[in-house]
Amino acid sequence: MLSGLNLNRFGYIMNSVAPVVTLSPGEFTQYQRLIYDVAGISMSDAKQILVQGRLASRLKSYQLKSYKQYFDLIVKEPRELQVAVDLLTTNETYFFRESKHIDFLRDNILPISKLGRPFRLWSAASSSGEEPYTLAMVLADHFKGSPWEILGSDLSSRVLEKAKIGSYPLERAENIPQDYLKTYCMKGIGKKSGTFLISSELQKHMEFTQINLVERLPDVGLFDVIFLRNVMIYFNVETKIKVINQLLKQLRPGGYFIVGHSESLHGMGINLETICPSVYQKL
Repeated sequence: MLSGLNLNRFGYIMNSVAPVVTLSPGEFTQYQRLIYDVAGISMSDAKQILVQGRLASRLKSYQLKSYKQYFDLIVKEPRELQVAVDLLTTNETYFFRESKHIDFLRDNILPISKLGRPFRLWSAASSSGEEPYTLAMVLADHFKGSPWEILGSDLSSRVLEKAKIGSYPLERAENIPQDYLKTYCMKGIGKKSGTFLISSELQKHMEFTQINLVERLPDVGLFDVIFLRNVMIYFNVETKIKVINQLLKQLRPGGYFIVGHSESLHGMGINLETICPSVYQKL
């Protein structure tokens, strides 16, 4: 009889299954503090399982036995720290999300923009590019040959690489209007079958760069519209005010600041006029 092997009751060798590593409350507190220090994100206690799940593959990759060991690694290794931040801060996005904002841009902002210079828009939480490319289609359709620019920024370098490529699975095109889809997207063929690519005509107006909104902002110039949607729900009030005030320095007088439908700037003492829920104008 073989010894030292994991046999089932029929005598066949069973594959060993590695035990699931559990994130303890004390370890989770370390990650809470880290993500707040790095990204200004206040992570609630309810996110403990999410953190465990999103980082599990990294423990497996390094063959680590605890989340404490991984924490010790990322505080010493900047590249792995960026990987961890990417995993913990990436959020779901899709084309033409919260479409009322897109309608407001098209119907209320663009028709009155007689500038004599490029119209500039900043998607300050661009994720993998669906929001800025959505806005690009609207701007391209309105301005035709007139100049316009979009800056897309995010904390996650991983999602920005996806945004720069501008290639997506075909099922993600379901919310894109058919005329925009035909004009500004190309269907993949051959090895790219099942995907679509944002046209080079749009991409030449786009710039993607990594920006941490809680740190001092780089020199990005002034904008006519800034989108900061579904980000502030992760910040405490102090961080919200800091981030918004920094961004408003880059918004032209009379420019528009747009946040998520579930977010509000009410009671923050910020120099903005409410135009409609989640849409503000700089005084």
